[in-house]
Amino acid sequence: MNKRSAKNASELSTGQTIRKDLRRNWIIYLMALPVIAYYLIFHYGPMYGLQIAFKDYSPASGIWGSEWVGFKHFDSFFNGVYFWRLIRNTLLLNVYDLIFGFPAAIILALLLNEIRRMKFKRFVQTISYLPHFISIVVVAGMLFDFLSRDGLINQLLGLIGFEPIDFLKEAGWFRFIFVSSGIWQGIGWGSIIYLAAIANIDPTLYEAAKIDGANKWKQAFHITIPGIMPTIVIMLILNMGHLLSVGSEKVLLLYNPLTYETADVISTYVYRKGVLEANYSFTTAVGLFNSVISLILIVSANAISKRVSENKLW
Repeated sequence: MNKRSAKNASELSTGQTIRKDLRRNWIIYLMALPVIAYYLIFHYGPMYGLQIAFKDYSPASGIWGSEWVGFKHFDSFFNGVYFWRLIRNTLLLNVYDLIFGFPAAIILALLLNEIRRMKFKRFVQTISYLPHFISIVVVAGMLFDFLSRDGLINQLLGLIGFEPIDFLKEAGWFRFIFVSSGIWQGIGWGSIIYLAAIANIDPTLYEAAKIDGANKWKQAFHITIPGIMPTIVIMLILNMGHLLSVGSEKVLLLYNPLTYETADVISTYVYRKGVLEANYSFTTAVGLFNSVISLILIVSANAISKRVSENKLW
């Protein structure tokens, strides 16, 4: 049999396998159809509009009728007066969240795993999960109430002799408020995946460690953490892909012109230029730059993890 005949036979076999699988599992594919349609319509479909990043887009002329300008909008962004401020603020907010927020969920999961009274454990879990279900708008309102000049925090500071601080109008406080409130809101929900990973660790390992005289700390460092390390690495790789992505909703609700120096990030800049100033081509270019960098970061993080360990995302 020559190579062409072998290739045709292989393609025929593959086609028959696919058709057989479709007939056997058609209900499963039917259930997956809405999800596939969602991604095609709302994630892949809009990619057609990315070309306006290289045009002077005008709604009246449409995408095809707008003039090609090449990398004009990218040059405008890279050489703009706010470029380095946006990059710095976006990176710092995400790096602080990675340093303090990422380990927080792991630590909470380790602590919850040591609680033996199930009623108390469920109570702690419920309390820690609840903030995740609070709307960001409500969280921002709570922060304004607590941190205003006549809010609870300043009233407590006044009791011990401190002058009131207008936290939300001082640029130096924004990063601390943003990151700490994010940890409070997400720590409980983030711990769920680590608790699930801990539950899959073989209990006999702990029994053997107890027989060898290992205390709780040694069990955690030599059994629990290594046991959930693949999960930690995967979550870290996913978080690395978001280093240049900060949720614009919370920043928009909390920042103001007085805190732009530390609060203005790429997503809020895109909102102001794109929605408020209707500069669609410029903001599409910024968004495309952000997406490309995020893709490079997540691929690089996965490659590094694959090289230094056996844990990888793909």
